[in-house]
Amino acid sequence: MRVRVVTTVTASAVLLLTGCGGSADGSAASPTVEAQPTATTTATSTAVTTTEVPAPAVPETTTDTAASTTEPVPAPTSLVDVQFEQNESYYFTSPDGQFTCGIVQLPGRTEAGCEGITDPVPPQPDDCMVNWGHGMRVVDSGEGEFLCSGGPVYLPVEGTASVLPAGAPLSQLGYTCVTTAVDVTCVNDGTRHGFTIASSSNETF
Repeated sequence: MRVRVVTTVTASAVLLLTGCGGSADGSAASPTVEAQPTATTTATSTAVTTTEVPAPAVPETTTDTAASTTEPVPAPTSLVDVQFEQNESYYFTSPDGQFTCGIVQLPGRTEAGCEGITDPVPPQPDDCMVNWGHGMRVVDSGEGEFLCSGGPVYLPVEGTASVLPAGAPLSQLGYTCVTTAVDVTCVNDGTRHGFTIASSSNETF
């Protein structure tokens, strides 16, 4: 019983010395570093899918100087380019706007004439009881003459007449009319009689 107690004390002393960092033979023991559990870090990578949206296409603006240049329209030179027909007659105005003219079909005859103020005007004949000298005309026979009329003769029924450009002849119904910047000449194609009228001059032939 006594021996057992001694043994136990001795063992306890050894254990105590060991716990204090010494060894049984008195040498210093190296400090014990307890192994720490290695933390395993699992990196979760979240893949972000980026969808690139293309920018809307912007149409290219091309400036073509040659294509954008507006070319001047040449003056018409025939009836193909300008239409004057209304109700089987043909109406036009002079380039200076002083005369309204026409190649018209009237009851019993066809004639070409122009209305407007001209000077000089011969005396009014006795057989003209209405307006005199406010224009000139040429009919199926005879020379051109001054107009004796009770009202407008060469005005279109529908709207206003187009300008007959200078140098562009209008030939219809056996007559041809042509304008310059200041006058109008109409001729019967068969007889070659006619007139030329302007604001400050006139002529019959």
